Amino acid sequence: MSLFTYKQRNNITLLIIIVLGCLIAYSLQGIFSSILGTLVLYTILRPAFLYLVEEKKWNKRLSALLLLFVSILVIILPFYALSAMVIEKIAELQSDHIYFKNLIFKVKHLVPMGSDFQNLVEEGLKKAGTWATELFPSLISGAFNIVLGLLIMYFLLYFMLVEREKFERSLLKYAPFREQNAYRFAEELRNTTYANVLGQGLISVVQGGLVSLSFYVLGYSDPLFWGVMTTFISFVPVLGPPVIFVPAALLQMANGNSFGAWAMLIFGFVVIINIDNVLRFMIAKKVGNIHPIITVIGVVIGIPLFGILGLVFGPLLLSYFILLIKIYETSAMASERLERIKTISE
Repeated sequence: MSLFTYKQRNNITLLIIIVLGCLIAYSLQGIFSSILGTLVLYTILRPAFLYLVEEKKWNKRLSALLLLFVSILVIILPFYALSAMVIEKIAELQSDHIYFKNLIFKVKHLVPMGSDFQNLVEEGLKKAGTWATELFPSLISGAFNIVLGLLIMYFLLYFMLVEREKFERSLLKYAPFREQNAYRFAEELRNTTYANVLGQGLISVVQGGLVSLSFYVLGYSDPLFWGVMTTFISFVPVLGPPVIFVPAALLQMANGNSFGAWAMLIFGFVVIINIDNVLRFMIAKKVGNIHPIITVIGVVIGIPLFGILGLVFGPLLLSYFILLIKIYETSAMASERLERIKTISE
């Protein structure tokens, strides 16, 4: 005769599952960004995969391999190439002490400052450069971790695409929601991912391109580099582009180029800032919009966890969390209504 009842055995089994699940989750924390990246890429590539397999009748494995290859060419390689360019430029600026002395000299003439404030600015600029260098993934120092993370991500993504039906049935089966809420969650997940990744990515690229173009036209130095920096920073709504073009305009003013300074400020605040609102409105009509507060808080959460990728993953995590809360509230309200109906009928 067993020492435990059926319910007790089930509770013990559940406890063991929870403990093992926590242990596995703790062990996987090093590749969490790869797992999250897999989910994001799966959501983005799924429509193209369905088109190739169901409309064009292509082989599943061939379609999956083609999409993985395209994603490497379009997303992964450009991102790391731009990161390498940013790291190299920041390291160059950090080693150029004359550049910083000239910068402080120009700012001092534009805005009067004491020696203590001058030292504070110098120290702040150096720390900002060090922080920015550490933020971007280095292809040299972190080559092993980068390659390992990408291999895991694409390994998971390949089988998720090839075995799509089985994967999605399993999600539906083990999802802690009713079926209709599970479908709703999947749809909202898709819209949230599109709005964060594709929507905000498009806005950032457009704003970075406009900054780069305006720098080139007005004769500012390194227009490509500052355009790339703006693209990354523009993932933070409103705050992003002015962080780049306002100091650049002030330095031009300090150099005596008043026309170039005012032209940059006017173009920046009239066009570059407002293009964010125009594109965000267009995106919202297609896939929904993410509130700027969620984006900003998500970036604050994401950057310590994922580095520069936190600009994308941070808002995504926060959006997914809020979405789960909404689903839970809907389920709770439905359960309460059922309980009331049962009580009334009895």
